[in-house]
Amino acid sequence: MLPTRSLQRGGNSCKLLLVVAITCLLGGKSLLSVAGASDTSVISSPSSPQASSSTQSFPTPPFITGKVFTNGIIQDVPHDKMILDAGLGEMALADVIGCCSTSSSSSSACSTSDSADNMKRIIIGQMPQFTSQQSLNALQSAIAAWDGGSGTWPQMTLHQRIKAVQTFLQHLQSKRSDIVTALMYEIGKNQVDAESEFDRTVQFTKQVIEYIQSNTHSEFGSDWDKSNGSTRLFMKRAAIGIILCLGPYNYPLNETYATLIPALLMGNVILLKIPTTGGLVHLLTLEAFQKSFPGGTINFISGSGRVTMPPLMKSGKVDALAFIGASSAADRLIKDHPEPHRLKVFLQLEAKNFGVYMPNLFDNGGTGDQVDLDTILKETVAGTLSYNGQRCTALKLLFLPKDKSEEFASLLAEKVENLHVGLPWETKENPKDGTITYPQITPLPNRGRVEYMQALIQDAVSKGARIMNKNGGMIIGDQDESTLLVPAVLYPVTPSCRLYTEEQFGPIIPIAPYDSLAEVVTYAKDGKYGQQVSIFTSTSSHTEESKIVADLIDHFSTVFGKININSQCGRSPDTAPFSGRRSSAMGVMSVSHALQEFSIPTLVSYKDVGMTRNVIESLEDHSNFLTKL
Repeated sequence: MLPTRSLQRGGNSCKLLLVVAITCLLGGKSLLSVAGASDTSVISSPSSPQASSSTQSFPTPPFITGKVFTNGIIQDVPHDKMILDAGLGEMALADVIGCCSTSSSSSSACSTSDSADNMKRIIIGQMPQFTSQQSLNALQSAIAAWDGGSGTWPQMTLHQRIKAVQTFLQHLQSKRSDIVTALMYEIGKNQVDAESEFDRTVQFTKQVIEYIQSNTHSEFGSDWDKSNGSTRLFMKRAAIGIILCLGPYNYPLNETYATLIPALLMGNVILLKIPTTGGLVHLLTLEAFQKSFPGGTINFISGSGRVTMPPLMKSGKVDALAFIGASSAADRLIKDHPEPHRLKVFLQLEAKNFGVYMPNLFDNGGTGDQVDLDTILKETVAGTLSYNGQRCTALKLLFLPKDKSEEFASLLAEKVENLHVGLPWETKENPKDGTITYPQITPLPNRGRVEYMQALIQDAVSKGARIMNKNGGMIIGDQDESTLLVPAVLYPVTPSCRLYTEEQFGPIIPIAPYDSLAEVVTYAKDGKYGQQVSIFTSTSSHTEESKIVADLIDHFSTVFGKININSQCGRSPDTAPFSGRRSSAMGVMSVSHALQEFSIPTLVSYKDVGMTRNVIESLEDHSNFLTKL
């Protein structure tokens, strides 16, 4: 049975300590540290050993009203009348429940009574629920804006589109504070990570524009190519058409914009499906889009994906699918298209990235130049639990040499026990240097995610795994309300466990012992996914050990999109290609590759003989397509 409210350690005194800690947490004065001193250097927080509480007030919970945005028109969704201007008819609304709200925004002295019941998930906004017909109405707006490629947006010069995106960025940045607050309350992202997501999105957009403007890329119409005899070629990437863009809940702004912005810059028209969870941030961007782009260039659709998406795909009017999510959903969408052969598909899907730890990490008789095991442990915690493990790039399974696996599991459990667990805006101040830290483990976005984590833990425990860290899997707060889950380190996880192959996408660290590296290679070759892998190894004076690691790299080079050495898996830097194989990806994401994914290289050609050059010069004066940056 999984632990629930009381710490399974230290008798009544520890139980009382938990009650007091939770009360302070929920009242805004403290950050719960599951096991005392914190080791915050491992997950996106400045180091703060022996950190103490700092008095603070809760940020005001947002309430984001339901709005629709189609054909360049923003409309509030009222409860008592129909929407007429956008031609959508009557629109239903669904309440959006915050993952980590509390029943009060301030606190008095910590109490020891009913403290866990203070965590209440409150309504923080409302989301319009499109019907199938309403989604088709939004499609009609996109069709008119595209106009067979002759619409206002696709016919603009690249320079004009860049200016429009830059204008959008200026308006978007005025919403930074509101977007950060929404990310904290709806999906439980701590303040530092929420700010980082917004800032990285802005930086990515600027990098894409800088890449286009660097004037070193002939694909954006820099000049006529004269390298083919008398044939002259002008090449510029042009739009594909109507792009259906679906982003994820875990990085609803950053990952969505990683496809959206390049697609817009290339002249495409967008249908943006707002994610069911994490979607409120998109409602905060509507005015920025309205002020920056011609009507119909981007249209928002919200509500049930099973209701709204099939009609769009079955219409045959969607030219490209930009999807970040589950492979099963992607398969259904693609199958719905009547002509899938002409559907341009870009997918970033699930992954079961794993780490393999070489025996030489535990060799104390090495050359004196060994990789520090503590550093590897910190990198492992970061790789498995950054943003609660809710990243496609997270390490989701760890392979350890059998004779060292339990020792490693115990050491890792100690690290996990020292993580801060709390609400996204909670802070602690280090009395020694004044550094401020935010919690490294925060609430999951909804109860469904908590129940799935519990089911995976229970399955592993029923098949012989042990929860290695104290309080692992414990829910902090009301068992029916709270989504704040203490991470669980599970060992040993065997092939019979669901966690061995299923992507948990949450704060669970499964550790699998191996007898031979051949087992790990077989797991990789036979696996469903192929995004990334991490190899953790130490310096060795033995050539044979180096050959073993090199052999692993060679095997993995045809299985994964990225191989990390002594570091966690990750997408960054954005200038590097982010790819995958099998059921993990189709297409490549980066500053440059995304531009290519959402455009077609288009040529204008002539023979440089007679008076043709004079004709071309005249055309250049009047053609938007032939305009150079």
